[in-house]
Amino acid sequence: MSLTLKVLGQISPSVTTETDLYVVPAATSTVVSTITVCNRSANFATFRISVSIGGGLTATKDYIYYDLIIAGNDTFACTFGISLSTGDAVRVYSSTNTLSFNAFGQESA
Repeated sequence: MSLTLKVLGQISPSVTTETDLYVVPAATSTVVSTITVCNRSANFATFRISVSIGGGLTATKDYIYYDLIIAGNDTFACTFGISLSTGDAVRVYSSTNTLSFNAFGQESA
């Protein structure tokens, strides 16, 4: 088994559109250690982060953060240890087009 520490995903999603930040590849397991949210605007914004098992449609139970407020010109870091299996999806949503999301962790194949 090989472990790879890496940037799992980076995205600046379209406004009010749920978007995959990271989907676990086939024959792989992943531990997401940190997700950062950077607000590149002086105005506050809100965001959502969810994890959907097997990549299914996002359900109410999947949300880790829901409409959390982030101040202008600020960065929010979420330190986890979320274990994911093949096909699981980390999704993000932004109230503006000025948020950047980054996921960091390790993949095991």
